[in-house]
Amino acid sequence: MACMSVLTRDEAQHRAQLLDVHRYTVELDLTTGDETFDSRTVIRFTARTTGDTFVELKPAELRTVTLDGQPLDPESLHDGRLPLKNLTAGEHELHVDAVMRYSRTGEGMHRFTDPSDDETYVYTQMFMDDVQRVFAAFDQPDLKAVFEVSVRAPEGWTVLANGVTEHRGDGRWQAAPTPLISTYLVAVAAGPWHSVRTEHRGLPFGIHCRRSLAPHLDTDAEEIFDITRACFDRYHEKFEEPYPFDSYDQAFVPEFNAGAMENPGLVTFRDEFVYRSAVTDTERQTRAMVIAHEMAHMWFGDLVTLKWWDDIWLNESFAEYMGYRTTAEATRFTDPWTEFGVTRKAWGYDADQRPTTHPVAPENVDDTASALLNFDGISYAKGASALRQLAAWLGEKDFLAGINTHFKRHRFANATLADFIDSLASATDRDVPAWADSWLRTTGVDTLRPEIRADNGTWHLDIRHEGGAAATTGRPHRINVGIYDHDLHDERALMPRDRVEVDIPADADAELNATGPRPAFVLLNDGDLTYAKIRFDAGSTEAVRTRLSGLPDPLTRAVVWNALRDAVRDGELPPAAYLDTARTHLPHETDLAVTQGVLAFASGQIADQYLPPQDRPAALATLTSLCRDLLRRTEDGDHPGLRLIAVRHLIGVAAHPDTIAAWLADGTVPGGPELDPELRWRILGRLAVLGATDERAIAAELERDPSASGQEGAARCRAALPDPEAKRAAWEAMFTGDDLSNYLFTATAQGFWQPEQADLLREYVPRFYADAVPTAARRGPAIAQAAGRWAFPAHAVDTENLRLGEACLSDADPTPALRRTLADRLDDLSRALRVREDRPDA
Repeated sequence: MACMSVLTRDEAQHRAQLLDVHRYTVELDLTTGDETFDSRTVIRFTARTTGDTFVELKPAELRTVTLDGQPLDPESLHDGRLPLKNLTAGEHELHVDAVMRYSRTGEGMHRFTDPSDDETYVYTQMFMDDVQRVFAAFDQPDLKAVFEVSVRAPEGWTVLANGVTEHRGDGRWQAAPTPLISTYLVAVAAGPWHSVRTEHRGLPFGIHCRRSLAPHLDTDAEEIFDITRACFDRYHEKFEEPYPFDSYDQAFVPEFNAGAMENPGLVTFRDEFVYRSAVTDTERQTRAMVIAHEMAHMWFGDLVTLKWWDDIWLNESFAEYMGYRTTAEATRFTDPWTEFGVTRKAWGYDADQRPTTHPVAPENVDDTASALLNFDGISYAKGASALRQLAAWLGEKDFLAGINTHFKRHRFANATLADFIDSLASATDRDVPAWADSWLRTTGVDTLRPEIRADNGTWHLDIRHEGGAAATTGRPHRINVGIYDHDLHDERALMPRDRVEVDIPADADAELNATGPRPAFVLLNDGDLTYAKIRFDAGSTEAVRTRLSGLPDPLTRAVVWNALRDAVRDGELPPAAYLDTARTHLPHETDLAVTQGVLAFASGQIADQYLPPQDRPAALATLTSLCRDLLRRTEDGDHPGLRLIAVRHLIGVAAHPDTIAAWLADGTVPGGPELDPELRWRILGRLAVLGATDERAIAAELERDPSASGQEGAARCRAALPDPEAKRAAWEAMFTGDDLSNYLFTATAQGFWQPEQADLLREYVPRFYADAVPTAARRGPAIAQAAGRWAFPAHAVDTENLRLGEACLSDADPTPALRRTLADRLDDLSRALRVREDRPDA
């Protein structure tokens, strides 16, 4: 597929000044075959003055176009743009009849056939600029309009859309007209869905999935509805504007690229959230948070929408913050901030220390291709952390008052960051614009370091405030300082003495004077209210080494583990010391998010990248021993989540096949759990890496589990086999053909690179850079990002890999999506090299 033009900010501003778009009437015919569908669109709009503009469309075939009854030349379509020349001031009506291609990459109208039962499903993902793959549109967020959508679908299908849909016979479905919404928020999902429906506060609620997942959705339906209702009610307590749409459907769809998408009235989720195998309570909490996150978008994003893509952070940061907060307030999952600290903030810290960092609110988003690159840990985790700081600084009452003013001023319209700041400022005497400048227009991660002195029954704390290497300036912080003493009755524990609130100026240090003996442990940012790296004084470092697991609060322990993680990445703590701390304290950990996060970093970064190859076997042995301790501790069945995490990670770090092969043969882990499909594929994948299985066993497992997840598991296992022919076939599937869907491409890439197979894979390292560039250009942004993230040779931590990657960036002209992903991965590679060089024994 040739690259299409991107929309620039200047073009969007000019078009918004020229046009007022009123209504789209869209007719989609999904009965015309497996490769294409028909799309007919009528757009009614007004030109404020005479002028030229264009409408976007990416068809397989453009049949006819008429403007005000006069035909236009279909051949004038170029690079996805159909010019509309010499528009006169006044009302106009554009008719477009086109044939459109289905997608296999999760962009536009994605089509999927379920291998379990051969049923077919389609759904739209219009985000950013993919509405053009489905129907003709003036595709920019500030040209809101009413959308009337009708769909012709095969018999036996159900059609879902932004509004309530009605089946009118002969496979024809009509959706209720929407209120004013942006083009990227239009949604359709069609297929033989399994649906569970209810009502809440007079509105129809529905959840939907593939028929093959029906038993699993039914098992969790009440939990999903309970969370949905609780979040809905909580938002109505916080927001003065009522829910602005006529229904609330949640569709769990196959091969979805994101976690979910906030389409008004029809939220689409990746259908991995319909659990067909055992999961931990933290994973259920994540699903609850995503439900809360997407519902927050109904107000912030859908009711009030960004004017241009430079403010997409505000949509995501607000939904991220409200998602975690509302999950904590309204559901049984009362401690999601621990998972946020362990998982999401680490994502933000990593992104904010790369050369590709950007302000939370970037000012230079010149086109849609640039905007797409900003969907990262900064826009989500750092932005949510900033809003959490803002709420703490303003106070909950003033924060919500400003939010409600914003909704009232801009309902069913568009707004900018300046509008948001003005709404907040109207509710407080504090200098919100200055806060925004220091938090939202700056880059980098501040570091806070404690220095402690004690004398004659008093002690003094100096907090050194350092701007990050990528920082443009420091920023103010409101933090809690946790003060702890040794527990005299438990040599492993620390007891909280006090927690003191401290304000740290933007460009200065802070201090605290206190009476009493010097504490055993002092923790900056206890409670994790700010966004900053923290370090320990010498006494606290010793307390962490000996008593970390004795800290009573899981969020406190999460802050400590994050600090250790940051210190490793910054070359201030040897990777082996992190492993030793994990070996000492993780067997006593009770929090699922902390356990999962520590094991993931220890195995994925430390063992696989930060330690040299000769030290990897010892690291895997340490992690194996740690996981066995967790298994022994959970034999009583009281901690199934911890046990599941231990089983998963023991499989992942197994250096010898005997134990896990016996589990697979027996169909169970001794003492439980029994092996469900996810665990069976996980074991088979590790056996493939170790050369302890073959194609016959993979085919047998696929016959046992022919589902979509099974297909992905088989692709992952086949790519992992330490066999030249298997590697060649996997490589050609990824980079020569275009048959792999987005999910099968990712699964193949996940299996391909293995540290145990470095010699076998050496020839493919330079081939990656040669082949990824044309593949990204040919297949588009979703595959480009998958190639950069999953098909990158991260195991090859050496200067030659870095040199090849830097040459690719400078000479090969990768697409923007691939360029950004490669730049990030190469920075991670460079950091791993520095960590190896900084080791004391290097």
